[in-house]
Amino acid sequence: MVEKIKARARVRLQRIVLPEGEDPRVVSAAAAITKEGFARIILLGRKHIIGAVAADLQVSLVGVTIEDPAASARIEDYAQIYYERRHSYGVSLEEAREIARHPLYFAALSVAAGDADGSVGGAANTTGETVRAALHAIGLAPEAKLVSSFFVMIIPERPGLDLGTSGALLFADCAVVPDPKPEELAEIARATAENAQAILDAAPRVGLLSFSTKGSAKHARVEKVREALRILKARAPELAADGELQVDAALVPRVASSKAPGSPVAGSANVLIFPDLDSGNIAYKLVERLGGAQALGPILQGLDRPANDLSRGCSAEDIANVVAFTALQAIAQKEKSLEPQMNTDRH
Repeated sequence: MVEKIKARARVRLQRIVLPEGEDPRVVSAAAAITKEGFARIILLGRKHIIGAVAADLQVSLVGVTIEDPAASARIEDYAQIYYERRHSYGVSLEEAREIARHPLYFAALSVAAGDADGSVGGAANTTGETVRAALHAIGLAPEAKLVSSFFVMIIPERPGLDLGTSGALLFADCAVVPDPKPEELAEIARATAENAQAILDAAPRVGLLSFSTKGSAKHARVEKVREALRILKARAPELAADGELQVDAALVPRVASSKAPGSPVAGSANVLIFPDLDSGNIAYKLVERLGGAQALGPILQGLDRPANDLSRGCSAEDIANVVAFTALQAIAQKEKSLEPQMNTDRH
């Protein structure tokens, strides 16, 4: 699955900026990505330090762009972008200049300015810091109501186990929204389904999860999931989605046939929507640590342009994989922006 994603990214190379460019894992990932040729990498940091790290790792950064935000000629332009977005919150132009020099914000602002197609940070910064920089510098997509996240879970092959799309599933939300209201849960489901189409290159089949399946239990938490499904169906009637489903009913055909007969997704879901951050975060770590799955993310969604987060425990391989996903998000957003023009041309 990951190799297929990289192959699709190679067809239309995207410029991805990595703000933590002095981190050895990031330098190693940049070298590997450039060698494999599935993205154009921009590393942020001091050139002499990045060069020294690359020498220690014995990797080549030929083909990688290195830029030091503190010495960049683009600071004034980026400060102006940030000031225009945040002056109503009391940010002065001088404060915007200072903020724009911070690598996380410089990276997000380069995406906002169109100088990069996406950013990937978080190897040395918290999710909160990474999301805040992206939200303040890039902002929400016009159709989005909030920023949320998902993980791509790659499940190891086992005889008789056929999960998701070629063993890949999207889990959401596992990192950003603690206790989504029904409207927010519906928005998380809609956005994750859209990303499933882009990343898995397959029709999304969305299961909204609960401890109940189709009325087997009554509780306010169950009703929240049911209400989220009603909202989702109203907003995206063409989407294959169902709930509330227990996770075994969502994934296992034999269980689905008894617990949710006639469901359009039960037993074959490739997108799992968790009712809150507790369940989502616990689930992805259990599947990763006990099930041996590869957990890639968190990938952010709802932003006007792609900017993604990393776990601070990430490896160079994890960074490279998230860059590949970010490239596909950028390609999908560009194609989506062309759709109205294409429809106009047809008429």
